[in-house]
Amino acid sequence: MRAVLLSLAVLATFMMRTPSAVAATTQASLADVHWSFEGPFGQYDQEQLQRGYKVYREVCSSCHSMTMVAFRNLGDPGGPFWDPKYPNPNDNPVVKTIAKDYQIATIDGDTGDPAKRPGTSADYFPSPYPNDVAGRAANGGALPPDMSLLAKAREGGAAYIYSIVTADGTNPPAGLTVPPGKYYDPELPGDVSSYWKGDPNKVPVGSFIAMPPPLAPGKVTFDDKTRSTVLQEAKDVAAFLEWASDPKMEERKQTGLSVLIFLLIFTGLLYGSYRTIWRPVGH
Repeated sequence: MRAVLLSLAVLATFMMRTPSAVAATTQASLADVHWSFEGPFGQYDQEQLQRGYKVYREVCSSCHSMTMVAFRNLGDPGGPFWDPKYPNPNDNPVVKTIAKDYQIATIDGDTGDPAKRPGTSADYFPSPYPNDVAGRAANGGALPPDMSLLAKAREGGAAYIYSIVTADGTNPPAGLTVPPGKYYDPELPGDVSSYWKGDPNKVPVGSFIAMPPPLAPGKVTFDDKTRSTVLQEAKDVAAFLEWASDPKMEERKQTGLSVLIFLLIFTGLLYGSYRTIWRPVGH
């Protein structure tokens, strides 16, 4: 009996806690963006992937790694620089040129000292930091996430990335105290109630992020002359990261469609066989 009474007392105490203490994780609705790869027949837009790679290379790669993506993947079917003239992406000259622009950590074979060498198509995208400790030290204690699978690791995928990089974290709501080195982002899941000084019934949604707004108009010059606005840069890099997290999407959809066609034909043949074999048999 004492145990039951104690449990009821704990439950009552929990229910009487202030709303801020038990506030649920909240976030603003993600941006509604049309993507070429949506739906069962969707495909990646190769020009968009090329623009997205450039945004990643010139903006994101200074902080974020993509260590699960190899340079040769850029030349795979469905990839940003796929060219049917080079079925083996290791032979693709564009891929080779991109890889050569990166410096890959290695060991000098003669002295045993750390060294650098130009990348090859077989290498993976290098991290901008030698280790996680250095990454945290350079970013105020927050380690920038690897972007290889970011679109699959976050609910909303490309829409989540688009919403995060287009949020203006420099203008938090009045009454919200933003911690030093942080920025307010309404699309980021979290609970900011303990930092809110306004009406307790109007706590803003969202959370804080260590990354300042990364994009700006004209920050990247696109080779296809597409206008470089913040929204364009955001959409392109989000599409590129969606591809990075699911590079076999087009192949998978084509396989699924082939299987469905086979099943339809097989079903027709099976029904025809059933009618032929069992028609003279009484039921």
